[in-house]
Amino acid sequence: MDNTISLEIIEVVEQAAIASSRWMGKGAKDEADEAAVEAMRERMNKIHMRGRIVIGEGERDEAPMLYIGEEVGICTQPNAGEVCTLEELQEIDIAVDPCEGTNLVAKGQPGSMAVLAISEKGGLFRAPDFYMKKLAAPPAAANHVDIRKTATENIQILSECLERSPDELVIVVMDRPRHKELIAEIRKTGARVQLISDGDVSAAICCAFQGTNIHALMGIGAAPEGVISAAAMRCLGGHFQGQLIYDPNEVKTPESEK
Repeated sequence: MDNTISLEIIEVVEQAAIASSRWMGKGAKDEADEAAVEAMRERMNKIHMRGRIVIGEGERDEAPMLYIGEEVGICTQPNAGEVCTLEELQEIDIAVDPCEGTNLVAKGQPGSMAVLAISEKGGLFRAPDFYMKKLAAPPAAANHVDIRKTATENIQILSECLERSPDELVIVVMDRPRHKELIAEIRKTGARVQLISDGDVSAAICCAFQGTNIHALMGIGAAPEGVISAAAMRCLGGHFQGQLIYDPNEVKTPESEK
């Protein structure tokens, strides 16, 4: 991937973050999202690239959101051959979430992010709009923890890899009724649970850095955000695994808990 494009992509997420931040604390999550989308689209269309959104915010009829299949970049224009090099005409896959955690922005809470991942064509899993079971962990535990193991087993592995007792570990879980049993199991090991209302991409990335006091992300969240988390953790050397969930009963909120 061209380093120049990589640097320009940083400006794309910066512009999206700045645009949505103007709506921080105003209780207007849709407006914050739309501002981030438009800022992201405008900046991407100034880059010499041929990009295609493979993970976005829905289908084309849901515009103005960045929709799946939308082409962005100067080299997607009809006269692209006249202004772009052969290298720039190569297709780039893009996964975006211009304002991940819109509720957090609306409420003036921390944890929202503008996120974007790019790869050569075919390099990003085109996750459908399903749920995904997720496991994120620090680099020291990479390839040791396993999403197919129980939370209890993974916490024991984390304890050994990080040289911390279970009661020193903090596990982030989305505050959802579907996680009631998971939360109880984590606490039974002695580990601590940090519940979040939104923004599991931020939580996953925090696992890769020392000093955040977040040692793992467990539970079920949206699949597209899982792909973005996986891309970030690959760059950071952290651990991320995801399993798509096709059965809606696994994530359905019981009527008694609504």
